[in-house]
Amino acid sequence: MQLTVTGKQIDVGDALRRHVEASLTSILAKYFGTAIEAHAVLAREAHLTRAEISVHIGRGIEVNAHAVAQEIYAAFDAASDRVAKRLRRYKRRLRDYHAKARERATAGERAIDYVLAPVVEEADDEELDGALGSAPAVIAEMSMELPHLTVGEAAMRMDLADAAVLLFRNRSHGELNLVYRRADGNIGWIDPELDPTRQTRRRAP
Repeated sequence: MQLTVTGKQIDVGDALRRHVEASLTSILAKYFGTAIEAHAVLAREAHLTRAEISVHIGRGIEVNAHAVAQEIYAAFDAASDRVAKRLRRYKRRLRDYHAKARERATAGERAIDYVLAPVVEEADDEELDGALGSAPAVIAEMSMELPHLTVGEAAMRMDLADAAVLLFRNRSHGELNLVYRRADGNIGWIDPELDPTRQTRRRAP
């Protein structure tokens, strides 16, 4: 596993780096096996410290977690515990999915993920109308894979990545679908019937 440990306003010494590597290696060995790469970012925020962990464990599967604490070791340990809980929740399904992904490994579709500038809160009505009527400013853009998944796999990926939303192509009928995290804690699923001839059968993911 390729491991990168980055410190922001924090000196990442050998002892902390060894702690990060030992913890992530142990977690991955217990719940998954191996990972392609992992990245830990340790940063100081005022009087607190923040730890962010991102682990790439397979084709298109990212596990993300973060935590904040007064002490950097405590922040990292809390974030790594969240990684472990997510991997434990999906341990069997991840191994099954990983095996199937190797069997059907093909060049997937791509999409562009844009980051747009927010609407300025202090804008008056005239400025706001102009901003809403024009194309928003693009801050950044990146290419991303548009995966072919079942609804259950999409919900799993979104949860593992600690993401708010995931766009995918539904493997059962080939159309674009979206899963998202609702304010009540449940997961929403949008399945537009773009093909009027398709008879959609609703069933549990």
